[in-house]
Amino acid sequence: MSLLRTLDRMFKHEAAGGIALMLSAALAFIVANSALSDGYHGILALPFSVSLGENALAKPLILWINDGLMAIFFFLVGLELKREMREGKLKDPADVILPGMAAVGGMAAPALIFLALNLGNPATVHGWAIPAATDIAFAVGVMALLGKRVPASLKIFLLTLAILDDLGAIVIIALFYTAELKIDYLWLSLIPLAALWWLNRIGTHRIAPIVLFGALLWFFILKSGVHATLAGVITALFVPLKDKHGKSPLHSVEHALSPYVFFLIVPVFAFANAGVVLEGMTFSDVFSSLPLGIAAGLFIGKQIGVFGITWLMVKTGLARIPAGATWHHVWGAACLAGIGFTMSLFIGSLSYNDALLMNEVRLGVLIGSALSGVLGYLVLRYAPADVMDEDEQQEDERARRDLEESPVI
Repeated sequence: MSLLRTLDRMFKHEAAGGIALMLSAALAFIVANSALSDGYHGILALPFSVSLGENALAKPLILWINDGLMAIFFFLVGLELKREMREGKLKDPADVILPGMAAVGGMAAPALIFLALNLGNPATVHGWAIPAATDIAFAVGVMALLGKRVPASLKIFLLTLAILDDLGAIVIIALFYTAELKIDYLWLSLIPLAALWWLNRIGTHRIAPIVLFGALLWFFILKSGVHATLAGVITALFVPLKDKHGKSPLHSVEHALSPYVFFLIVPVFAFANAGVVLEGMTFSDVFSSLPLGIAAGLFIGKQIGVFGITWLMVKTGLARIPAGATWHHVWGAACLAGIGFTMSLFIGSLSYNDALLMNEVRLGVLIGSALSGVLGYLVLRYAPADVMDEDEQQEDERARRDLEESPVI
């Protein structure tokens, strides 16, 4: 019984999701560079198909993971976004201004650095969005390892920034990573979309119909050429916050789904996508334009964008620094924002079909994310504490209660 309680506490720890990701990435790296490498890549390339009459949906296993399982991840992201916009950290515009602008800077600066290094290479230039993303589980997980050394308001700042960063990534995927459109399937997608709208309108408390129509929406969007994971976000926005009985289907689904996403789906994605193959690679390959652009974008661009915009907003009086935080703390948070991992690997998989280029993407993401995580931890570990007044102490305490109630961490 004590073992079960220990495991329960471990899985509920803020850092647990990040640790699960780290272990999955490490395992992928080991397997991809061992005698099991051929089997690893062979399994990921295995074709799977679902057919109905003459119509079939056939994909290798890696794409079922990236297009199918990740749709569930994006479904959870959509639930989180809706909850935060309706009753959480994104409800009050005043609370969104600073992390929102920091998120914009943290997406723009890495993209510009990537473009500066890849603009002359037409084979790699369209991967500009890869270093623009922040991994919530990893970034917040590293910060959680520091406990009360970090003000709760800074954790809220980073969490809000990462949520808005995910929203930006969703918009980028929709606008820039869409294949050739098939309008007939887009028209067909309006059928399950209308059904989802009606279910939300009547305040249904049943989740099964929402999942059924969401799956149908996923299929039609996939066949239309728009990336299918967007169906997850769209479906989530139609899950009622309150049903006709006054209960919250959204809260129930989010709490129930979170452990499966953070401890199964995302680690499986990481294992399938983080296997950098070192065979045939030289030290100079690290400094080729693609991995260097990604690593520099994550490690340098995020610091410039997040810290720079935050400093500018505070110094011009448009916002105030998080309660109890010093500029050392803000710098540490900016470093942790450079942990791109899940979303960066995902956007990389949308950017390139070439195996060699994807290997370089993995290398750049792992280097940039690792450097960002280590530096961010060290900066926050040795950051001088700010002396908080009574109002700031109360605000920090409220922030800690908000964090305890958040299903994301």
